[in-house]
Amino acid sequence: MNEKLSALPIGIQTFEKLRAGGCLYVDKTARLQELIAGGTSYFLSRPRRFGKSLTLSTLDAMFSGKAELFKGLAAEAWVAEQAKHPAPVLRLDMSSLQEYSSAESLDKAIRTRLHEVVSDRGLGSVEGDRCGEIFRQVIRALFKAVGPVVVLIDEYDKPILDNIGDLEGADAMRRVLRSFYTVLKSCDEYLRFVMLTGISKFSKAGVFSAMNNLNDISMDRHCGDIVGYTQTELEENFAGWIEVTAESLSLDKKGLLEKIKDYYDGFSFDGRAQLYNPFSILNFFAKQEFRNYWYTSGSPSFIADYMKRHGIQDPEEYHDVVVELDFADSQEIERANPVSFLYQAGYLTVRRQEEEQYILDYPNREVRNSISRMYLEHVYHVPGYVPLGSDIWRSLKVGDMARVVELYNAALSGIPYEDYTGQGESWYRSLFLMLLRGAGVTANGEVHSNRGRSDVQVSFPGQAIILEFKYARTSGALDNRRAEGERQIEEKNYARPYDAEGRRVTGAVIVIDGEKRAAVL
Repeated sequence: MNEKLSALPIGIQTFEKLRAGGCLYVDKTARLQELIAGGTSYFLSRPRRFGKSLTLSTLDAMFSGKAELFKGLAAEAWVAEQAKHPAPVLRLDMSSLQEYSSAESLDKAIRTRLHEVVSDRGLGSVEGDRCGEIFRQVIRALFKAVGPVVVLIDEYDKPILDNIGDLEGADAMRRVLRSFYTVLKSCDEYLRFVMLTGISKFSKAGVFSAMNNLNDISMDRHCGDIVGYTQTELEENFAGWIEVTAESLSLDKKGLLEKIKDYYDGFSFDGRAQLYNPFSILNFFAKQEFRNYWYTSGSPSFIADYMKRHGIQDPEEYHDVVVELDFADSQEIERANPVSFLYQAGYLTVRRQEEEQYILDYPNREVRNSISRMYLEHVYHVPGYVPLGSDIWRSLKVGDMARVVELYNAALSGIPYEDYTGQGESWYRSLFLMLLRGAGVTANGEVHSNRGRSDVQVSFPGQAIILEFKYARTSGALDNRRAEGERQIEEKNYARPYDAEGRRVTGAVIVIDGEKRAAVL
């Protein structure tokens, strides 16, 4: 590795291990100091792979007074002072619990973990039939032994998410967790600081119904960038990696940053701060290739299953969705509507706030491609969608529309009969877009101009392809629908935006034969 480059902490979620290994660290300790100074009990929800675990690990090291780890960081002086009187930290990761399949086994798994804490800390013995009873005793024992306790709980909702397809199971897990977390309120006199993180926001009637002192900072503006990388943080902390990667990919710095932004930027949880997902950025610089890292880091099958049960829509319907400000915490996640669920899962983000509403959209190309892959793989079950999409792209590039239609029909033929029921033009257009995006190809749907919007546009150096999709219920209507599409392309002048660029523009109409469920030119 180049000597001037810091090691990338891929797979490292422990602050101490990261710092001891000399890995690159984007300093968030000033923000954590502000959090500590501003309150005592917090909750933060963020999608997976966004740095929640590292944040709690950093807080653990701060309160434990591990001053040697903070040299050169914003919180160096604060931690040096804290080191004179370290606080007892009780940190629990709900995703690391032993296997559980019922409310009873979850309770037992939590009790087992707490008994490990008791043994590790030399706190003597604790007794109790329920995890909440043990939790209370552990907190009191730590308080008596050392002083006010810091409690950090990661992935608080993991047992609920594991049962997201089973309403009764999720409710049973929630009852156990409610009795467990409620202990934090009754033990307030023994606590110095509390922070819980997870993927799903909680509703007022959910796990934390009795914890009205817990401050949910998930969408607060002053905490918008507490995890994730801002543009400034990216350019300052990864300067060496940017230089090396630009050279590797034969791009100048500006061109590389523009492409990184297109692929990985755009997450926002307050409508202001724009963020990169740390997992994707770290893997991008390690591989020096534009890939879909976030999607492959975890199976989205449970997301697809959820969406199918709750009225799945075509992915193009989730652009510019208008929601109320409390949309994400108005329902428990397993009962939430698809928009709320996709936001909490990280597929949608806050684009902006308008008065008392948020506008949601996909944050970037990686996520837009991810949802296409999820649909193709787990909803429509299209085999070999990546090479198929790549072949369609290559055929478009050389203008072989007959081959494009042939390949598209190959995808249609593999979709189960029942999935076609009630589907119209938008469904077929969306599937075509998903095939391209699932292969990592940039393709735009419903592109607006001053006279209308074209269905699909694919750009290449020196040329652009404009496609109009039409649906004919019967084979006898094919000619009329094709002629309608051709008139639309010409009358709406969809090619006009490319005039200034000097690109060659090719327009084509793809008509869907509703009787045969096949595309024709």
